[in-house]
Parts: sequence; structure tokens; C-alpha cells
Amino acid sequence: MYELNLQQFSGPIEKLLSLIEEKKLEITELSLAAITADFIDYLKKIEQSKAPETCLPAGKVRFLADFVVIAATLILIKSKSILPSLELSGEEEKNIKELEDRLKMYSVFKPALAILKKKFDQKEFSVSRDLFLNFQPVFYPAQNADKESLKEQMEKIFAEFKKISIEEQKIEISLIKIEEKIEEIIKRMEAGIENFKHIIKDKSKTEIIVLFLALLHLLKEQVIKVEQNKRFDDIIINRV
Repeated sequence: MYELNLQQFSGPIEKLLSLIEEKKLEITELSLAAITADFIDYLKKIEQSKAPETCLPAGKVRFLADFVVIAATLILIKSKSILPSLELSGEEEKNIKELEDRLKMYSVFKPALAILKKKFDQKEFSVSRDLFLNFQPVFYPAQNADKESLKEQMEKIFAEFKKISIEEQKIEISLIKIEEKIEEIIKRMEAGIENFKHIIKDKSKTEIIVLFLALLHLLKEQVIKVEQNKRFDDIIINRV
């Protein structure tokens, strides 16, 4: 059975904060937009480390799902910075604010986490009131405790651990491939000059974002050229 090794990767919030700190940026919506590409590259490395599976153990699914959720929020922030006319829902604005708050909170607790990790890495470690500091640890079992009752309770605990370890989840999502949107733009260009506002008419927010990424790809490959008279004006697209 294929085993996905995630030990080499840090969690999404931890990685996001390190990218911001590397660029010496403040935790703002603008800085999140600036490090979007770096974060997506990191996510790709994680994806490349696993075999294509339809199901993954729940803990690993949650790990990857956390990355995907944050990556989606970053792409939304990046799209907003490039397309100011893109209107976000109240829920999307809330998600962006929550991501900023989580980062700020993590940056405050991060030094304490390092101290706690150092303490837990010690072979023998305990916390006690000063009065009992030099006392030997003593276990006082309940009067009605016996071997059978202890065995029964331990079996219940291990049974719960077993449920967690074998739990599997399936994630069903509707994918919009950037390749399809590239083809869509090229096909629409066959009739001549096109404008971006016309292309995205009646499209969902996700489609608009993917179409814009497809437009940037075609521009990078010099398949098209674009014109925009002033900021927030419509984008005019021409074939090269």
C-alpha cells in the first residue's frame, strides 16, 4: 500500500508565515498576494510526493485539504489585487480576514511553541507545585479498579484510535482546467478582437479567475497581446 510521507513538509500556516518573514513583509492582504506563487509552488511539491490515489487516510486528507483551502484563499486575494472590479461575497471577505488573523496569532505564539517543543523533547519532564517538587510520583488507583476493568477501558481507547487511523475520506470537487479555458479564449479569438469583459459575462467567480490565469498564460507565451487604456478599463485582446 502506498504511504504518503508528509514529515518533510511544514503545515500551511507555518509555511505561509515563513514565506512572509523571508520577504520581510507585514501580515497584510497585500503581502499575502505577493507570496501566492511561492505558496502554490510549495503545494505542488507536496502533490508530487504522492501517488495518484482517490482516497487518502483522513489525517493526510485534512493536511492537504488545509493547504488547498489556504491556496484557494490566496488565489482569491491575488485575483482581487489584479482585478479590483472583482466583487467578493461577505463569506469570501470573512475568509480572507480569518486567514490574516490566524497568521498574526500564529506569529505571536510561534516563539512559545519552540520553547514547549524543547521541553517535550526532554527525556524526563514534569511540571509540579513547589511543595511536591521532590516527591516521588505515586499512582493511586480507584478502590473499585481491577485488572479486568482496566483492560476493558484500555480496549475502548485503542478501539477509538483504530477508528481514527483507518478512517478514509473522499473529496469531490468540480475542477475547471486552465487548458480548457486557454482553448476557449483561442477559439473566441478566431472571430477577431475580443474583450475580457465579454468573455467572462455570466461566468462564475471561479471561472473568471481561471480565465484570467489562462489569459496571463497566453500573454506570457506571446500568443496574444492585450491593451488597457487606463486602470479598471476593459482588457482588449488581440491575436499576435
